Amino acid sequence: MTAAKDADQPAAKLNGVLGVGSIVFMVVAAAAPLGVVAATFPVVISVEESIGAPLFFALTTVLLLLFSIGYTQMSRYVPNAGAFYSYIQAGMGRVIGTGAATLAYISYLVLLVGSTAYFGVSASNAGRTFLHVDLPWWFWCLVGFAIAGFLGYRNVDLSARVLGVALVLETLIVVVLDVAIVAKGGHSGLSAAPLSPSNLTQGAPALGFMFAFLCFFGFEATAVFRNEAKDPSRTVPRATYIAVIGIGVFYAVTMWCVINGMGVDRAVAVSTADPTGAVLDLARDYVAPVMRDVMLVLLLTSQFACTLSFHNVVTRYQFTMGAKKVLPAWLGVVNLKHRTPSRSSLVVSAVTMSAMALVALLGLDPVTQVFTWFSGAATLGIVAMMAMTGVAVILFFRRHTTERGLWRTLIAPLLSSLGLFTILALVVANFGLLVGGDGAAAWILSVLIIVSFAAGLVVAVVMRRRQPSAYAALHDESETVLS
Repeated sequence: MTAAKDADQPAAKLNGVLGVGSIVFMVVAAAAPLGVVAATFPVVISVEESIGAPLFFALTTVLLLLFSIGYTQMSRYVPNAGAFYSYIQAGMGRVIGTGAATLAYISYLVLLVGSTAYFGVSASNAGRTFLHVDLPWWFWCLVGFAIAGFLGYRNVDLSARVLGVALVLETLIVVVLDVAIVAKGGHSGLSAAPLSPSNLTQGAPALGFMFAFLCFFGFEATAVFRNEAKDPSRTVPRATYIAVIGIGVFYAVTMWCVINGMGVDRAVAVSTADPTGAVLDLARDYVAPVMRDVMLVLLLTSQFACTLSFHNVVTRYQFTMGAKKVLPAWLGVVNLKHRTPSRSSLVVSAVTMSAMALVALLGLDPVTQVFTWFSGAATLGIVAMMAMTGVAVILFFRRHTTERGLWRTLIAPLLSSLGLFTILALVVANFGLLVGGDGAAAWILSVLIIVSFAAGLVVAVVMRRRQPSAYAALHDESETVLS
């Protein structure tokens, strides 16, 4: 045995330390619940032009629960941390699966860049307000991502603990706001009007449903941490259901409270007039003036938690693709000390920081351009992958006979697929709105998403012709489990 051993080895296993709670913290933090409540809730109310948002969150929860039924059933047969693309490959074949892999990688990467830019702006504003330090947004991006990169490089359980603390704090302050609004009877008395089914036909319900769906992004990453879970076959399904139900109930109840806090007769007008400050003002008016500042600080930690979560997700997508030789194989090695894909984490940090430097040099606005454009592009890619995954689940279980029953393997996946393709159609039809109304940006970003998928198809075809052994290694791992 040599005196010194390599720090990274391809054959080493990731550290299986994550329980249900840790994975839930990782994925719910990616959804940035406080950021959604403070920044996105007023947008949902404004674009749908009605007070029916609690119903849209409830319907979205039902749709994602239907999706999770087939998704979690398939996770038992696909022992791969590639999540969406692994399932698409198992159901639709290696070529389409590899296309989905590159689509997933680019979608989450641009979402990471966008969320990092938004964090930088929030940190810069907080620095001026609380520290009286005026530093550019990109400086705070580098600081925040240096911390995220450090945590991502080390044991994944450390990230889970950090995310757990951030998630508890941001959830707690929202619960305090909810209780205060209910205790004080809202603006003009508590009303059940936001729960009336008649709201589903008022205003622009299609847009309300679409934006409500976008607030759940992050829950689907439970399977990405499969290789680091203590008992993947149980941990991943449980974490998925807890994340979906927890996020759904939290959003629906809080949205009802927010609307009552604004006043059911004026919620649309208030949200439209000041979408960035409407919820912060509720914290000031219903709890205490200082609570507005507290929420601003926790909003910053929420955005950092979101950045860290997506850093970990992109790291593991990249790691899995490296192990499969879709990306360079050296990305698919495990750090023996931390039992994490540390090398992949370093590359993600380098790519993100380089993107931040490029954005700063080009003089792009970090919120109205970088965050808005990139999150819109990621939305298109992720919704497309979810729709494809629903179809892949159906095809997989039609080819492989199991004892899971038609409800789990056909009916629920079929219903969720219909809903997801409806959401995808809404995203495509309103893509210009998602990217801030910039037609040129919408065209460029939609091409980027299509090209990222096509690039994967080309990689798979080239591997099949020139590297048959590597292509064979892309085999459907479910065959091994089912055999």
